Amino acid sequence: MKNIVIADDHDLVRDTIAAYLGTVSDFKVFTAADLMQAFKLMNRVNAIDLLILDYSMPGMNGLEGLDRACASYPTSKVALMSGVANRDVANSKMAKGASGFIPKSLTATSFINAIKLILSGERFLPFDFEPSTAAGKNSSDFCNISAREMQTLEQLCIGLSNKEIARNLEIQEVTVKLHVKNLLAKLGVSNRTQAALLAKERHLF
Repeated sequence: MKNIVIADDHDLVRDTIAAYLGTVSDFKVFTAADLMQAFKLMNRVNAIDLLILDYSMPGMNGLEGLDRACASYPTSKVALMSGVANRDVANSKMAKGASGFIPKSLTATSFINAIKLILSGERFLPFDFEPSTAAGKNSSDFCNISAREMQTLEQLCIGLSNKEIARNLEIQEVTVKLHVKNLLAKLGVSNRTQAALLAKERHLF
């Protein structure tokens, strides 16, 4: 079971996200309305795996809130979310130690995939916010993807694991891992969630 804290001062946003995350069997979700409430919750509940902070809620003071959270709870992952997606702000957050930047504009499935990615130990940043993409160096090229890789990508887009993809496509899991590795290289992204987001932006599935 993964313990997650959602901190956002907008009740509807906070409660909607918490309710949806609560449908994931291995997530236990707690909520807070501002930074101080989040810290009190972190102190009261043992072993919080992920703290998700709204960038503009009371108490954050820009990146100061992130600095305090990372310093106060070094064993927990800290991610930030925002309704205003700004590349420069997102990259500054990551440079300050955030485990991820999650735009509120993500689809529900992509939001959960981003959280799972962060919990697995990786850092999440939307593919179009990556420094290489911002500089116009994104090498995404769907024309070079094989039919089997495209099938694998379609499965990634619905959030399936390598084991589930292998079963659905009737291939070995090691083969799925190879397809995923090739997909990431061909699309110029760093993880499977970014690959799925890119495919959805291009309306492939």
